[in-house]
Amino acid sequence: MTIPSHANVVIIGGGVAGCSIAYHLTKLGVRDVVLLERRQLTCGTTWHAAGLVGQLRATRNLTELAKYTADLYHSLEAETGQATGFRQNGSISVAKTEARFEELKRGVSMGRMFGLEMHVLTPGEIRERWPLLKVDDLVGGIFIPKDGQTNPIDTTQALAKGAKQGGARIFENTKVERIRVEQGRATGVETSAGYIAADTVILAGGMWSRDLAAAAGVAVPLHAAEHFYIVTEPIAGLPTGLPVLRVQDECAYYKEDAGKLLMGCFEPVAKPWGMKGISEDFCFDTLPEDSEHFEPILNDAIERVPVLADAGIALFFNGPESFTPDDRYYIGEAPEVRDLFVATGFNSVGIAASGGVGKVVAQWVVDRRPPMDLADVDVRRVIPFQSNRNYLHDRTVETLGLLYAMHWPYFQYRSARGARRSPLHDRLVAAGACMGETAGWERPNWYGAPGSKPQYEYSYGRQNWFDHCRDECTATRDGVALYDQTSFSKFLVQGADACRILNFMSTSNIDVPVGKVVYTQWLNDAAGIEADLTITRTGPTEFLVVTAAAAQTRDLAWLRRAIEADAGARCAVTDVTAGVAMLGIMGPKSRDLLEGLSGGDLSNAAHPFGWSREIELGYARVRASRITYVGELGWELYVSTEFVGHVYERLLAAGEALGLRHAGYHAMSACRLEKGYRHWGHDIADEDTPLEGGLGFTVAWDKAGGFRGREKLLEQRAKKALAKRLVQVRVDVEGASAPLLYHEEPLVRDGVIVGSIKSGAFGHRIGRSLGMAYVYNDAGVDAAWLAGGRFEVEVACERYPATVQLEAFYDPRSLKIKA
Repeated sequence: MTIPSHANVVIIGGGVAGCSIAYHLTKLGVRDVVLLERRQLTCGTTWHAAGLVGQLRATRNLTELAKYTADLYHSLEAETGQATGFRQNGSISVAKTEARFEELKRGVSMGRMFGLEMHVLTPGEIRERWPLLKVDDLVGGIFIPKDGQTNPIDTTQALAKGAKQGGARIFENTKVERIRVEQGRATGVETSAGYIAADTVILAGGMWSRDLAAAAGVAVPLHAAEHFYIVTEPIAGLPTGLPVLRVQDECAYYKEDAGKLLMGCFEPVAKPWGMKGISEDFCFDTLPEDSEHFEPILNDAIERVPVLADAGIALFFNGPESFTPDDRYYIGEAPEVRDLFVATGFNSVGIAASGGVGKVVAQWVVDRRPPMDLADVDVRRVIPFQSNRNYLHDRTVETLGLLYAMHWPYFQYRSARGARRSPLHDRLVAAGACMGETAGWERPNWYGAPGSKPQYEYSYGRQNWFDHCRDECTATRDGVALYDQTSFSKFLVQGADACRILNFMSTSNIDVPVGKVVYTQWLNDAAGIEADLTITRTGPTEFLVVTAAAAQTRDLAWLRRAIEADAGARCAVTDVTAGVAMLGIMGPKSRDLLEGLSGGDLSNAAHPFGWSREIELGYARVRASRITYVGELGWELYVSTEFVGHVYERLLAAGEALGLRHAGYHAMSACRLEKGYRHWGHDIADEDTPLEGGLGFTVAWDKAGGFRGREKLLEQRAKKALAKRLVQVRVDVEGASAPLLYHEEPLVRDGVIVGSIKSGAFGHRIGRSLGMAYVYNDAGVDAAWLAGGRFEVEVACERYPATVQLEAFYDPRSLKIKA
């Protein structure tokens, strides 16, 4: 079969993900699909996967995708006639500690929201289902009946057969040498058999994806690591149909197959592989054994499953798997190049994820927008520096093991740290900052005593920084606090058409007087929220866009593509994040501090809320914007990086008499939740509209020229009631026994689950555990419906009384910020 000169879609990579995407594209009626595999289908990573099909993931939507995968594998053999080896024998995860048991039970609560059958087990019940297991030191576990296992090669072949039955063409032994990019678009691929022009290119090349993407100017950070497992000789008396077993506290998993046991591990310190590239003839290759590296895990396994002590080892396997810096895979259209999609970096969950991934990527390609909120795995979360080889090598040492490590709230990576730093970094550390990481930025999360070495002590309850955070929140409420917000992303938009373009992108009216700060959203055509940010008009044809650190790549790409779509527009955007520091001066004494330093009038009359102007601080000119993310009187100061050290020193000196205190991002998060301020990616995303998210006040319905998504939003406004709304949740339990909310805890009304927590924290100004949640009611969600029900929030299978309302719990009339 000769390769064609053109295809509607070209897929690079014949692993389980690539074949699943081809299969699902044909299901959507896309017949002109070509899949190219450099050697043979599955020969990279897929073939040696353990084949575990687990459904519980970190978020609701990712769990939904894994649940779909299990359902697909269950029916795939009957559809295609190709055996898959899929067995729905369930899975058991066990806990050696109370903390692990709480993690598992929180997962059970989340799974209940969408009908995933799960059971909490006692040690005795675990032993009944897995009789070979030592259970005397276990606390408990969970059982998921519809989890299972499959044969990776056979399952991939079934997907490939289904794709071919739908019209797709698959070419093996056809290496893609380069993705061709012209005028910012992927136009085809150059292969060992010739060039294929394409309307869409999808990169699903596993370990090879980083380099192929880099050659096309796209950042896809991933790195391979060695992954180990053993397969025993046949074990006499081994029960058949055992559930897949995970003993995460010992880094191990177990799978019964044909009378043998497979035991693999995700060890805490991994071995990165492929730093010098991958051999050209790599195909079904294995890596050298390293029994010394594997031995500690094996010794624990023999203690846990004593029958292993006398079982012979038929196979000691070592093969490469690719890992991303945050242990989440990449899907979606590349922000740097149009019509180039990626589906790669599966972190050893490719078999369990690929069914759902194939479905949503195919829908994304057809509709040119994601079918659901996929921000957790969207490739637009990548910061370009993360493709650095040294960074990837150092982070991969840690990321493999994190799959089975405790998934603590507020967990901070230990490896590959210090990449991006505020100019004040060393001074903040000296002031007692405990640094966390976001998008590579080192940011002060909380402050210990000066001169101390504050470190996290993790738990699901009140962690060791709880009281420090309380004091920072109190200072923000009663005095004045300094927040280093330098990591916020900042874009300068300039040109004669800048106002017109930004105005059409934004729900709010951006054609405002110079100096006005506008809070707004950017919507897609379905009225879903793509970005949540502020725009300050700094001149007649100049605007400053400020957004979250983690949204830097995504929002910049959205902005640039809007400009590109406006042919001939006189508008340019510059990312000025690195050149502009940002300090938040927040609290009722912030005006006293800044007026004393600047000598200017910062009264309500001279500088009202929502306005920005330049002031003098020390020897510097600083842009002072009266706006807040913590719900108190305050200003955000934008300072050129060469001056920020000097400005900081002046603020500290003048602030001493006012009791100025440093505050970190944990305090900011707690304060913004009390005030009901949304966080994109948690409380609002591209499947939520401003009306559902309680942000209708930002919408300038009748402004000249309208805005993107207006038609769909008008349709929603015309409805009698919204069936989905974002609400504020307070747990009505006092004291240290109150559970803390993090994400995806079910919200229950009169015994029925009606929604889930999107983000949570302890509100120190309120003295309660708080959260924000979406609730659903077909007849409409309004204040009367909320007041007419008895609400509870479920945490780790226990339910607690809660108050639910539409308005913020702290200063709902915003009197403090306008004081």
